[in-house]
Amino acid sequence: MAKAYDQDLRDRVIATAVGAGGSARSAAEHFGVGIATAIVWVRRFRESGEVAARRQGKPKGSKLDRHGRFLASLIEARPDITLFEMIEKLKRDRGVKIGKSTLSRFLIARGFSFKKNRARQRTSARRRRRGAPGLARTSARA
Repeated sequence: MAKAYDQDLRDRVIATAVGAGGSARSAAEHFGVGIATAIVWVRRFRESGEVAARRQGKPKGSKLDRHGRFLASLIEARPDITLFEMIEKLKRDRGVKIGKSTLSRFLIARGFSFKKNRARQRTSARRRRRGAPGLARTSARA
C-alpha cells in the first residue's frame, strides 16, 4: 500500500484551497497532487476540521471476534460440523452473514484446523464413508 502524503503538503493544499477563494483543483495542480485527493482533503477539512491522514488498511480484528465462544461451543458439541453448517447457525442464531473464507481464516487464526489422527489416517476415497473429519485445536496456537 502506498505511503500517506506528508502532513506539511496536506496543510499547504488545504490552506491554498480554503484561503483567498481558491479551489481544490487549482491547489492540486499547483502542488502536484491528484485532483480527487485534494478535493477529499478540502471536503474533510470543511466538514469536520480534520487535516491529519487517517490510518490506512483494514481495521484490526474480525467481525467474528464477538462470536468466538459461540463457534467454539459449536465445534465442541459436534467436532465434524462443516463450515457451511456453522455459517448457517451464525446467520440463524446470531444474524451474522459471512463467507466461508472469512470463517476459515478466523478458525485457523484461533488454532482450529483439520488434522489427521490415527482414525483418519487414509487420504484416499473409501467405499464406506464414516463422515467428515472433525475440527481439532492445534497446540501450537492454542
